[in-house]
Amino acid sequence: MRPGEYYNGRVIALQDDLKLLTKKRTMLAWLRFAVVAGIIACCYFLLPLGLLYCIIPGILLLFLFTRLIFADLNNKSLIEHTKKLLTVNENELKALSHNYYHFAEGREYIPKEHFYANDLDIFGHASLYQYINRTGSEMGSGSLAAWLSIPAEPETILKRQEAIKELVKQSAWRQELQAYGLAKRIKLETTTRLQNWFADDNRFINNKFWLSIRYLIPAVIITVLVLNIADVLNNYARNYCLLASALLALYISKKVTPLHQQVSKMTEELEVLSDSINLIEKVHFTSPFLKDLQNEFVQQKGKASRQINTLKKILERLDLRFNFVVFIPLDILLQWDLQQVMALEKWKQQNQKHVMQWFTALGEMEAINSLATLSFNHPEWCFPVLKEDHFFIEGKEIGHPLIQADTCVNNPLKIDHNGQLMLVTGSNMAGKSTYLRSIGVNTVLAMAGAPVCARYFCLSPVQVISSMRIADNLEENTSTFYAELKKLKTIIEKVNSNEKVFILLDEILRGTNSLDRHTGSAALIKQLIKHHAACIIATHDVELAKMKNEYPENILNYHFDVQVSNEELYFDYQLKEGVCTSLNASILMKKIGIEL
Repeated sequence: MRPGEYYNGRVIALQDDLKLLTKKRTMLAWLRFAVVAGIIACCYFLLPLGLLYCIIPGILLLFLFTRLIFADLNNKSLIEHTKKLLTVNENELKALSHNYYHFAEGREYIPKEHFYANDLDIFGHASLYQYINRTGSEMGSGSLAAWLSIPAEPETILKRQEAIKELVKQSAWRQELQAYGLAKRIKLETTTRLQNWFADDNRFINNKFWLSIRYLIPAVIITVLVLNIADVLNNYARNYCLLASALLALYISKKVTPLHQQVSKMTEELEVLSDSINLIEKVHFTSPFLKDLQNEFVQQKGKASRQINTLKKILERLDLRFNFVVFIPLDILLQWDLQQVMALEKWKQQNQKHVMQWFTALGEMEAINSLATLSFNHPEWCFPVLKEDHFFIEGKEIGHPLIQADTCVNNPLKIDHNGQLMLVTGSNMAGKSTYLRSIGVNTVLAMAGAPVCARYFCLSPVQVISSMRIADNLEENTSTFYAELKKLKTIIEKVNSNEKVFILLDEILRGTNSLDRHTGSAALIKQLIKHHAACIIATHDVELAKMKNEYPENILNYHFDVQVSNEELYFDYQLKEGVCTSLNASILMKKIGIEL
């Protein structure tokens, strides 16, 4: 089944489910109304006969009403989750039509300086990250961003590939994880707040005084109230005890307030975390990468989802401080603050060593889930083959992932040894820059462990480094030319240190005169060959192609050309061997009104 058919089928099925759940909610509302009417009728007809006649029917009706309330809450939760699943599938249908701009752009990950991220549009609007990203938490977004920014080790790449292949077959499970992520975004701020709490000393759980009065005071207060109701104890003694308990509660409350400010209002995020982890815990994985992530959630104290849910419930009880009508009586009668802070500190003692790894593991699971969705949406893409003995990169029918398949023109690539340099000449708008970006983006995907937009792709593990899109910097008083020189300096340092790099250069030294540009470009090419660097250079300077006579084993000449007919330009965007002989700049200048 093709991706579009699958998503359309899911949309229809989920819409049907939503209709049934909505009908069920209406039915539950009528049932609650009927039960309330029954309670009123019970009071009206049976109360005149005596209170005892009302007790049993009243209890049964109240029990039924309570069950209906819980059933309605559960049904409401199912409705919300079904809506999220529906959104997931509708978003994927849009993405298949190349409308993916509703996904997060990852602008926060745009680096000031990076080997390739800015040149290859890895982050930002209409970026590779936005096209791939299906994460729901900030940890997941960060993990995906890191995978696209830093090439993985060969072993990690192979593990991720295997994990993606397994998850591709579990589309329903993948969508469940996405749907939970849509419910509430888990923020890094939450992990920071938890870490700050973990760093604080436990003030209550290790104090014998607080341990002794934790149950003693509530027991005394309840006993006093019972004795007062039974007329064994007078009201003065009762009020004195309640006042003493209130003063103690006030004293404790002042100590608890700073803690509450640290951990309050995070229950929704913890619920999403618990639900997501529970989903991961229940499934059976076979690939080592997924099993390792799953094992992060299994601890001696029980499943991580259960522990997170326990924390959520404690914080919900502590958050009753926001409801004074409920909180004040509970705090006076039961020392509510003390009970919750003791439960919190006990939870912290048992789980603080594991919590951060739970967040991290969920982030990595969301990242691999994003890559699995990419693979599912593009069954025609391939998984790269790694070749580690010497530098090698070869691809067949390589396209740009961000160009729609029906308009994308695919091209080949082969550089089979160190020191081999591919020189791509061509006229304006013929496709040189797009070709370089296609190679660069697919290499980045390959080094992240993802599938690539190609029929076949084989490469050595390598660090991509590029100089393609150079801009001046007014803040640093840096010209475009000097900014490019800084980038080239980084490349030269990498090459001189014999690091494994794959270099992509587009129109180098464009900020200087043509003579210096040619001289500098030729010198750079010689230096790259001398240090056995692998490189693709796109240029208008066809004179550079003559260097093949000097370096026949190192330089490969390719080009993109243009056909001219009646002053009109026609591009086929196909890579061809040899040097470009067709020019189009003069025609383009005439079209905008320059008289030549």
